[in-house]
Amino acid sequence: MSIRLIVKHPDDVLRERAQEVTKFNANLHKLLDDMADTMYDADGVGLAAPQVGISKRVIVVDADEEHGLIELVNPEVVSKEGEQFGPEGCLSIPGLQGDVRRALKVKVRGQDRHGKPVEFEGAELLARAFLHEIDHLNGVLFIDLADSIYERKPSEQEAEQD
Repeated sequence: MSIRLIVKHPDDVLRERAQEVTKFNANLHKLLDDMADTMYDADGVGLAAPQVGISKRVIVVDADEEHGLIELVNPEVVSKEGEQFGPEGCLSIPGLQGDVRRALKVKVRGQDRHGKPVEFEGAELLARAFLHEIDHLNGVLFIDLADSIYERKPSEQEAEQD
């Protein structure tokens, strides 16, 4: 397992639609392990493969104690419910934060590291993290959705999404 370099905006990979994963093998397992290590090292709550320079539909999220680390391959949003409005940050856009409107609850599905179908429900921060990371896979950044963008204060580091 390794810490990977986090790609910074405006790198082109952050604006691409990531490719679907078709091979569930040791390379994917290493990518997932490295992404989790990189996310934890950067004090994030989520990370998408494009953020480490890999244009594949892979995310990791750890936004609450109930679920712990969630690995999703080829994730998609199944349903959204309610609304929340609040600050988001991004490890690929350091120093900035924005107020983004997101669903309050979501259901997502995808595959685990072995290709087995999985489904998760999340609310509040977990819902926000799922949506934020899946947006990355479609080339969408929080700055595209934010009502306002502002400099992040050092004390607001815990509000950083990924």
